[in-house]
Amino acid sequence: MDLQLENDVAVVIGGAKGIGLAIANAFLREGAKVAVLDIDPTVGALSNDLASGSRNTVMSRVVDATDFQSVQQTAIEVAETLGAPVHLVYAAGRGSGKYGFPFWNLRPEDWCEVFPINLFGAVNALHAFAPGMVEARRGTVLLLSSIAGQIGSQTDPPYSAAKAALINFAQCAAKDLAEFDVRVNTICPGMVKTELNRSVWEAWRQQQADASVPSYEEWADAKIKRLSPLGRWQTPDDVAALAVFLASSRAKNITGQTMNVDGGQVMHW
Repeated sequence: MDLQLENDVAVVIGGAKGIGLAIANAFLREGAKVAVLDIDPTVGALSNDLASGSRNTVMSRVVDATDFQSVQQTAIEVAETLGAPVHLVYAAGRGSGKYGFPFWNLRPEDWCEVFPINLFGAVNALHAFAPGMVEARRGTVLLLSSIAGQIGSQTDPPYSAAKAALINFAQCAAKDLAEFDVRVNTICPGMVKTELNRSVWEAWRQQQADASVPSYEEWADAKIKRLSPLGRWQTPDDVAALAVFLASSRAKNITGQTMNVDGGQVMHW
């Protein structure tokens, strides 16, 4: 399917690995020019790896999404290097690193470590990149939330609440930007084998008195079979396929929506 993204400029924040990296690759396969931004220092060498498999231009920068001045300066650099960005993906995020059930196992300050990257970084990104889209009267924004933001997951309450706030912010932004033909949507992945998913098991394991706890693979496979009607893992490529579709003109009437890639785990009746 030709999504007509040829030579569009896409920015993926949190694109050094996992779902963000899969989305960056998906844009490249569609012929877009891609800027990959991440706080992970390994992102600096990523552009060469990505460009080797693509005919299009790739740039990468080490950026802390919670630092607005840094994000704003990078937005200028992207425009000067690749051209005006018309697609923005915010895929950065982190959990508390603790098993939050019940919630009083956590400290109030644990929440302060989660909201800056999951929510405030997205706010910074839109403040930096949306004005250019407004001026061009064209653009798409995609925020990566989580099904935890819809079901009040007890596993990590700060992460769950931050991702719920991200969904709400996306809806606010979608209304504000609609008159400029800029669309804003949210994707909520289900269970994807990422470092974040593994960290949930690690936090749970540390609370268990019994040393013979199941391995990560055993724990995760049992969980996915119990919770997902389709009974299988989601993959970064599953999410990336929807991401590029939402960026395309084929999704021109889709904005302010929250779409799940979760194997049917969350169903709204």
